[in-house]
Amino acid sequence: MGSNSFRLEVGRVEGAQIFRLDTWRETLRMGASMDERGRIRPPFAHAALACLARFSERLRGLHPSAVRAVATNTFRIAANAQPFLAKAEKTLGFPIDVISGNEEARLIYLGVAHVLPASDAPRLVIDIGGGSTEFIIGHGFDTVQLESLGIGCVSFSQRFFASGGLAAAAFAAAGTDASAEIEAIARDFDHTRWQDAFASSGTALALAAILEQNGMSSGGITPEGLRALRARMIRAGHITRLHLESLKPDRAPVLAGGLAIMLAAMDALRVARINPVGGALRLGVMVDMLGRRDARDVRITTIEQFAERYRVDAAHAKRVAKTARALYALAVAKPLPESLQRVEWAGMLHEIGYTVSHQGFHKHGAYILNNADMPGFSAHEQRTLAMLVMVCRGGLAKAAAILADADVRAQVLALRLAVLLHHARRPIDIPRIGLRMRETVGWRIARGWLARHPLTSHLLERERAEWTALGYPWRAMAPVSRASPRAR
Repeated sequence: MGSNSFRLEVGRVEGAQIFRLDTWRETLRMGASMDERGRIRPPFAHAALACLARFSERLRGLHPSAVRAVATNTFRIAANAQPFLAKAEKTLGFPIDVISGNEEARLIYLGVAHVLPASDAPRLVIDIGGGSTEFIIGHGFDTVQLESLGIGCVSFSQRFFASGGLAAAAFAAAGTDASAEIEAIARDFDHTRWQDAFASSGTALALAAILEQNGMSSGGITPEGLRALRARMIRAGHITRLHLESLKPDRAPVLAGGLAIMLAAMDALRVARINPVGGALRLGVMVDMLGRRDARDVRITTIEQFAERYRVDAAHAKRVAKTARALYALAVAKPLPESLQRVEWAGMLHEIGYTVSHQGFHKHGAYILNNADMPGFSAHEQRTLAMLVMVCRGGLAKAAAILADADVRAQVLALRLAVLLHHARRPIDIPRIGLRMRETVGWRIARGWLARHPLTSHLLERERAEWTALGYPWRAMAPVSRASPRAR
């Protein structure tokens, strides 16, 4: 769900390859949808929902694990994005992930890398979207430098060429604005750090085709060709009087904004030629989904890197994570795979806030997870992980709103009990535990074990009081049978 168009891509997986089966594109210009208060205007919202309803028909019957919907810049910044997305998810029939700018850049590079010849040489990729432009340096399938700027072909065309006029002054203003944004990151993307430059997205493909078909470039996108195209557009004076080979009607209204950004980028980064390439975000998303299926989930790498970066006590974190996962599985009748994974990851990262301060470490950890760039994670996934870390200890009152969801309650209870049971920070013999999480809270642990662990028994009593005070009274459970599963 982009700021210029919504796209549906369906692929067939054969081995480690994805072959395109079907593609659908609708130009909605969501980047121009917002009013003076930064809210998506009703006509645009209605058109977007109608588009998603059509997409939903094509996706009907597919398993949820085979579908991923991602939303980009407009839905990152719109003031009413959340209520719109709630309607959008209901219409589409699948969850919608709002991805950060850096995550968008990572996925774009992943898609591009899968259509380029294999090479370890460093590459620059520029992707001009409707509301943002991504810059990436990578080699092979790995990224080295990522940046996302809030400049795009739709937003720039709306700001500087809203009436369709193509005046020299408008191009000058657009170029100055784009250059100011790009120069701030120019050092990180200097031409000495990469060998070849590529550009993905509709803007790049359109510019390359226009330059080549109208004799302004012998191949690819060059600064000289862009300046020649800009001069021709200025001579035309208005988009309706611009006649160019390969210029499609739906691309014409945003061509000037895209050209201004591309030329500013090539000048600032001293790029002599950019080759257009396919792939980009849609393919990147599908490749990422395939990686998750085949145990190459980049989110696992992110969790491991965060644990290392924030000097987490790995042995203790693994014990808490393993116990939390097992307790969640005990607390619900049908454990959700994504919730099992989330509880385990929260256990792995519950102490990353220690690098800031031991006091209130769970609050510092939640702040880090809410605001850090986490490759592979959507904004919603980050918020949920941060929420679990925030409530892994301390008072429960701060979590009252989210505990209305039964599955979230089970996740919170499992993580809190895991942290509590491992308070001594050393390997212990975890007892057999009975656990219930419905409208009441209940657990059962052998009296003999509790007698040998008086501090843990005291902490469990305090935990029981926290849940009771919040409206989830403790209810005794039947004795634990010998066949009961053990949370290790």
